[in-house]
Amino acid sequence: MNLKDSVVFITGANRGLGLQLAKAALAAGAKKVYGAARDPKTVTLPGVTPVQLDVTRHDEIEAVTREYKDVTVLINNAGIVRAGGILADNSLEQARAELETNVIGPMLLSKGFAPTLKANGGGAIVNILSVLAWYSQGPTNTYSMSKSAAWALTNGLRIELAAQGTKVLGAHMGYMDTDMTAGYEIDKIKPEEVAAQIFAALAEGKEEVLADDLTRQVKLGINAELPAYIAAARPAA
Repeated sequence: MNLKDSVVFITGANRGLGLQLAKAALAAGAKKVYGAARDPKTVTLPGVTPVQLDVTRHDEIEAVTREYKDVTVLINNAGIVRAGGILADNSLEQARAELETNVIGPMLLSKGFAPTLKANGGGAIVNILSVLAWYSQGPTNTYSMSKSAAWALTNGLRIELAAQGTKVLGAHMGYMDTDMTAGYEIDKIKPEEVAAQIFAALAEGKEEVLADDLTRQVKLGINAELPAYIAAARPAA
């Protein structure tokens, strides 16, 4: 896909990976970059047009998909994680919040922008996923549920939008050095590295980004005799 003169709409564009995606879009030659956030005043990168959008507000999704008819690339980046497992007292509340933000919001945005992308030549949708779509670990089990669903959403969109020429890219990564992983003492990939890989994959017409070694290892291990998602539940030897 030729990204020069593209029009890119990014959710959660005020910080972390979203901010780096906005920078990468501008560096790739995008004609216009819309940066969506709950508080548009927090979108301050020069060259980016701030947009009011809470992805859990269906009326706001309807409004932006109706208004921004020049979009050629949609990046569903906004996401949340809530600490706690499936059996926690507040698990239903946290699962609903994660599913609404990480799955339903991207689904409605993709559905709403699909006619615009078609009218503008096909374009692309990028969904920011996670290695935790394939692997669960106790404190973030409901988050893994939401990212597994977002992976399935990505695969379904790829099938349904193929006929109109819209590329659908799923980007998986492990720990990124953002506010979401603050306090985790573990190797982290820089968000600017992930953003660069995503835009390189878009330019090359790829369907998937596996951004770091952890993600590539887990993906390869899905078909192992003892895959990581089963091994995680077994006691250490």
